[in-house]
Amino acid sequence: MAFTVNVPRWKRFVISETPLNGHNVLAELDPGGDVDIIAWRVNNYIRPLGWVVEDDAVVDFIPAGSSDGLRIYRRSLDFLLVVACEKVLGRKAILRHSIGEGHYWEFEDGDVTQSDVYKLHLTMSEMVRQDIPISRKILPIDKAKRVFEEQGDSEIAELFVRANLDPVEVYRCGARYGYFCGTMAPSTGLLRAFDIVLFEHGMVLQFPTQDSPEGVLPFRADPGLGNVFFDYAHWLKVLNLNYLSSLHQRVTNGKVQELILISEAFHSQRLSRIAEDIVSRPGIKVVTIAGPSGSGKTTFSERLKIQLIVCGKNPVTLPMDNYFLNRAQTPLDENGEYDYECLEALDLELLEDNLTRILAGEEVVTPRFDFIKGEKRPGKVVRLGPSDILIMEGIHGLNDRIVSLLPEDSRFGVFVSPLTGICIDPHNRTSTGDNRLLRRIVRDHRTRGKSAQVTLEIYPKVMRGSMRYIFPYQGRANTIFNSSLPYELGALKGYVEPLLHTVDERSEVFGEALRLLNILRFVPSVHIDGIPNNSVIREFIGGSCLDV
Repeated sequence: MAFTVNVPRWKRFVISETPLNGHNVLAELDPGGDVDIIAWRVNNYIRPLGWVVEDDAVVDFIPAGSSDGLRIYRRSLDFLLVVACEKVLGRKAILRHSIGEGHYWEFEDGDVTQSDVYKLHLTMSEMVRQDIPISRKILPIDKAKRVFEEQGDSEIAELFVRANLDPVEVYRCGARYGYFCGTMAPSTGLLRAFDIVLFEHGMVLQFPTQDSPEGVLPFRADPGLGNVFFDYAHWLKVLNLNYLSSLHQRVTNGKVQELILISEAFHSQRLSRIAEDIVSRPGIKVVTIAGPSGSGKTTFSERLKIQLIVCGKNPVTLPMDNYFLNRAQTPLDENGEYDYECLEALDLELLEDNLTRILAGEEVVTPRFDFIKGEKRPGKVVRLGPSDILIMEGIHGLNDRIVSLLPEDSRFGVFVSPLTGICIDPHNRTSTGDNRLLRRIVRDHRTRGKSAQVTLEIYPKVMRGSMRYIFPYQGRANTIFNSSLPYELGALKGYVEPLLHTVDERSEVFGEALRLLNILRFVPSVHIDGIPNNSVIREFIGGSCLDV
């Protein structure tokens, strides 16, 4: 019986009596142009181009340079690196975290050398030229476990069992099997744009971004940011918490409460050091705290306030989110929609007036923003004494226009973000963007009445705003605070999974919800009862004793 494959975006369709895959449909429609197609959506589910359709379907093709396409490109390029490392060097590569516009990899048996980088780049380029197929395979869990154990990937094999994946969807390139938490490119030939840079003890695999979809940008790495990554990675290694299999083991052995207390003590130690650094500089009058949405800036500012009191100071907090313009006055973006991420979304005139008067010692009634009604109302009264410190926090806390209102020798900048966490396994990481997104989905639903679907729909704007208005200024910070907690995905899981399941199957963000659910299936649930009420994670799940 004939069936129809409809491609609404191209206003075309294919009628067939035999099964078709994505390659067949592309060949039939011959769209022309030089855009690389890396995957397709079949009835709104992201599928590899080899996926076969046998019934009526609505499909859309995914360019390599789109947001979904770039994710597929990155994970496929990671697979290519893993294969090349074993092929030319006989060594196993381990993904640690992201840095700059790339992924930082190390070898499990020693440092990476410039000679290693040269050989890998040459081998990967040759594999791209050969256009080797990356084929999807479905294996029963017992076979998948055996195959990955034989390859030396015991952590990956263990997660198959922990997540009860049966069967398991894996990919194969040559003789090597890989699992990379999602759809892959059809072949290595599409992975033309990449670079490898020697960095510290490892190497950075660079890939295209939305700002540079056709190539890679010059490698940039903030030294302070790199130190935070390596410091946290060392701490996780000491705790034997490199992968989610280790977190599963903690849950099984009843050691989660100990992990929670250690993690919170780690945060307290870092907060104490930052407070001591501030107090050691007698001229500091204002601490400005910045970071992307979902970083835990408010909890950080409240806990820093307590630490400064311990150090003999009298701090006063001033959340910049309370200075949003009333919703009807919010600037519009290029699509005619409210742009909450730009600096001009703040009532800058009111902020400057309040800040000037506060620093002059006047008593000022500051605003409090109602996120549900979208308007300001009178908030707390702030008055700064001669020996007091003002703590300002908000996504624009390090922006030039904000800090220019303050004498340089009187301000101290802090950049806050959950920069890295436990990797899923040696080849898959939990991204910092995903971490913040999961936090925000839970908080937006709890405090702002927003569904997961709405949060997912606006999050690309949030990320774009972060890249434009927040990350460019992180170098202005005197210090960086990593707000990540190694147990937090387990704590968020019970809240965010039900919310993600409410996303409409017809929505454009349905695929994103499925991607996040696919990651969460590997995460063990962590009971929240033992989480202290001053923890940063309480800002999102509720139950904080702080004014967040």
